[in-house]
Amino acid sequence: MLDDADDIHPLFHGAPRTTEFKKLRKRILRQTREAVEQYGMVSATARDADGARDKWLVCLSGGKDSYTLLAVLYELKWRGLLPVDLLACNLDQGQPGFPATVLPEFLERMQVPHRIEYQDTYSIVVDKVPQGRTFCALCSRLRRGNLYRIAREEGCTAVVLGHHRDDILETFFMNLFHGGRLATMPPKLVNEEGDLFVFRPLAHVAETDCEKFSKAMQYPIIPCDLCGSQDGLQRQQVKQILDGWEARSPGRRQVMFRALTNARPSHLLDPGLFDFAGLALQPVKFDANSEDVPDLR
Repeated sequence: MLDDADDIHPLFHGAPRTTEFKKLRKRILRQTREAVEQYGMVSATARDADGARDKWLVCLSGGKDSYTLLAVLYELKWRGLLPVDLLACNLDQGQPGFPATVLPEFLERMQVPHRIEYQDTYSIVVDKVPQGRTFCALCSRLRRGNLYRIAREEGCTAVVLGHHRDDILETFFMNLFHGGRLATMPPKLVNEEGDLFVFRPLAHVAETDCEKFSKAMQYPIIPCDLCGSQDGLQRQQVKQILDGWEARSPGRRQVMFRALTNARPSHLLDPGLFDFAGLALQPVKFDANSEDVPDLR
C-alpha cells in the first residue's frame, strides 16, 4: 500500500496495518477496478468536448456501502486509475431521527468536495403510501429524481451508487420470484432521459467486505432503518433465503453471481432474445466409406 506517502488522502488516515485488512482493501480495490473497466464506466478520454474531465456524483447515504464506495473511488483516483472528478452528495430526505450533521462534518474533515441537499420526500411517502404498505419503492423513485436533478445542476456525467454484489443478487431473485422476469440492477445504464449514466462500481464486491471495511475504518455509520423496521419486506425474505444457501454451501452467492455474467439466450425461453422460430436443420451427408462413421455391427 502507499499509506506511508505524505499525500495520503484523509479518508485512509488510521487505516489498520494488519495483513487481514490489507488483503481486504486490496480485494475491494481490485474488484471495483475490474467493474469500472469491464463495464466501460470511464470513457476513452474521460474528457468532454471542452476538455473538462468527466465528473461523477457519488451518492452517500451514510451506510457501510456508500462509505466503502467513496473510499475506494478516492483510492483509485489517488493511484491515477480513475481520471474523473468526484463530488459526494447526500440527500437528506427528512426521515425522523436522521442525524443531519454527521455526513457534512465527516466530509469536511475528510476534505471531500460535497453537496448536502435537503428534500422532505419522507412526508410525501407517508402521505401517499397506504398504511401497512412499504415505503421503499416510492421513496427510491423520489430520491433518484432528486439525484438526477442535482447531477445536472453540478455538471456531472454520471450518478454513482453503492449497490454491491449481494444487492444485485437479491434484486435478481426478487424479479424472479415476484416480478416474473430475469432482470437485476445493471452495473451501468443510461437514465430514461438519456442524459446521465448510472454506475454501480461495487457490483463485484461482497456485502460482508463492505461491512468489514467500513467498520475497520471506523466511519460514522448511519442506520438504514430510519423509516421504521418494516418486517416482511420482499428483499429481507430473499436475503434470508440467500443467507441460508450460503450457510449450507459456502461460495454459493459467488457462483450465482457468476451465472448473471454468463447468460445463454439460446438456452432460455425468450423469443425476443433468440430466434427459436428461425432455427433450421442442416442436412448432413454421410459417407458410408468414411473412417469417421463408426461401425455399429
